[in-house]
Amino acid sequence: MMVENLKLVDMVIELVDARTPESSLNPDFEQLYQNKIRVIVLNKKDYADNKKTQLWLEHFTSQGINIYTVNALDSKDVRYLKNKLFELADKKRNEIKKRKGINKTIRAMVVGIPNVGKSTLINSIAGRAKAKTGDKPGVTRSKQWVKIGPYFELMDTPGMLWPKLDNKTIGLHLSYIGSIREEILDPVKLAVNLLEEVKTLYPDALKTRFKLEDTNLPGYDLLELIATNRGMLMAGNKIDTERCATTILREFRTGLIGDITLELPQESS
Repeated sequence: MMVENLKLVDMVIELVDARTPESSLNPDFEQLYQNKIRVIVLNKKDYADNKKTQLWLEHFTSQGINIYTVNALDSKDVRYLKNKLFELADKKRNEIKKRKGINKTIRAMVVGIPNVGKSTLINSIAGRAKAKTGDKPGVTRSKQWVKIGPYFELMDTPGMLWPKLDNKTIGLHLSYIGSIREEILDPVKLAVNLLEEVKTLYPDALKTRFKLEDTNLPGYDLLELIATNRGMLMAGNKIDTERCATTILREFRTGLIGDITLELPQESS
């Protein structure tokens, strides 16, 4: 469907999660950028490490890519992005007007993996609820055209993952941010892996959020300690690891653990 509609659009806007920019860039989308204005938007910047976000901005800018960071729920951020998109659209429309003498409506396709906030961003830009939103992947089922201005329209598309996830780290990172359906995941294993990563990169964030004195423990031990500290116990004082794991994942996804970025551009790794 996306390929079929390429002939209708002049611009491709890809949303990625600012916490996992590499993992949430869909390699299958590369073909969409040919002869189109390319824009990458790092969403959920308020949950990410600002210093690492700056490195990603430099990384994409050095490749000549239009790159912006936003919190899709922040009106100031959205207004800034909207103005930048209008600038790109106006430039394209003026080029077409010089060649063909017509005021063409510029159309942009908004793409991204599930649960990166495409519909939320479109609604924020439009100033009204036009696209369906939700906190789970797979809410948008078909394309939706949203008129943004007299000569600018956005097309919301379903979130799309690439067919194979051969890289374990990418698979984990996509699971952490909620791009893969929870029904097919083991929350305990996922939370343990997340704790292992975060304790290496941001130990102080774990200590502060979960009131830990020491994070130098295996991931599963940390999970049990957090569950105990929060009184997540079942009958017989058995630790409710699944409930704790679900809580940890939810708090990561909503930024409660701290401003965390799990990936760096390759040249900065």
